Amino acid sequence: MSPLAASPMRRAVFISDVHLGSRHCHAAELAAFLSTLRCKRLYLVGDIIDLWWMAQRRALWGSTQNGVVEALHALRRAGAEIIYIPGNHDRPIRRFCGLALPAMQVRRRAIHVTADGRRLLVVHGDEFDNITHFGTLQEKFGDWLYYRILTGNKLLNFVRARCGLRYWSLSEFLKRRSGAAERYIGRFVQACLDDAKRRGLDGIVCGHIHRAALVQRDGLVYANDGDWVESLSALVEEADGTLRLLTHGGEVLAELPSCLRLLADEPLQCAA
Repeated sequence: MSPLAASPMRRAVFISDVHLGSRHCHAAELAAFLSTLRCKRLYLVGDIIDLWWMAQRRALWGSTQNGVVEALHALRRAGAEIIYIPGNHDRPIRRFCGLALPAMQVRRRAIHVTADGRRLLVVHGDEFDNITHFGTLQEKFGDWLYYRILTGNKLLNFVRARCGLRYWSLSEFLKRRSGAAERYIGRFVQACLDDAKRRGLDGIVCGHIHRAALVQRDGLVYANDGDWVESLSALVEEADGTLRLLTHGGEVLAELPSCLRLLADEPLQCAA
């Protein structure tokens, strides 16, 4: 049996922050992940093609990057509905929002209804920058330092791969030890949840900050599908509405059970 035939059919999959065309994109790992994926709906939650990088620096595009595009076409031919929600690095694509193109729909945002009835706002997340960023010199220096760390991250994992070791994110390790980074992420998460609550929804799915997470706070779901620069992760919804955060190798990082499953096990109520 082929890996594709053996893989489960996911009700929905959410991927963001691929940054295809940039130096730090793990395109080969993404192409491999997509090639074994089976899903009814695929959300591309922004920063899929890094037009920002390609406009300012030399674009990196070859057979590996083409493999990602070909894998997306294969999913579409297999019947998957593809919804593209552009982010800040592929902002020019927002001019096509509202259009149903031959291969996908382009939306500014979407509301995804899970199998167990939870209504989740799907956005990239850069719309919260005016709340979470203060525009200080420290933050600008942080952006510069971040890209230097990503370069070190790629070199380190090249050596680890040659030694037969699994992928490990140096940048994620350092960010978790930075108080400023953790405070920024805390502001971002709260801004996301506040927006979902204001809209009367049950939670939010986003990307943007390159920090994969799947938690429930105050009855609301916060799901960040991560990225393909650091965490190499994706969010999936199973047939019963269970949400899982997966690595590119299929390892489960976090899980929120279906409300239907919880109701069958014990008397808990699903968020309305």
